[in-house]
Amino acid sequence: MASKDEKNLAQVIEKIAKMDEPERSLVQRVHEVIMEAEPSLKPRIWYGMPAYARSASTPALVTLRNDDRVNLALTEKVELRPAGGADGTLMPAAWFFDCIDETTENRIVEIVHLAVS
Repeated sequence: MASKDEKNLAQVIEKIAKMDEPERSLVQRVHEVIMEAEPSLKPRIWYGMPAYARSASTPALVTLRNDDRVNLALTEKVELRPAGGADGTLMPAAWFFDCIDETTENRIVEIVHLAVS
């Protein structure tokens, strides 16, 4: 019998598989980057989208949304910090993208590490 974590992962994989290209490949790669960056995170569906939490029973920290554009977002459960500089007290919490390269992957890793720290 599959564990809750295994069932949740299967649901995330299924959700990604149902997406249209090119978003499916993009979201699949971001999912892989997130899991490589923080293997302890537990993927699951949260409000209809792939999400990542510390455990199956804790709130999601990071979400992947695929509406008009793909976006990676931090939830209210992450301790957000003001960006400073030109952004002043604004707190970065969501990033939209339509392709992924090494620079983007590296930034996603930084964001995920921030979310779990």
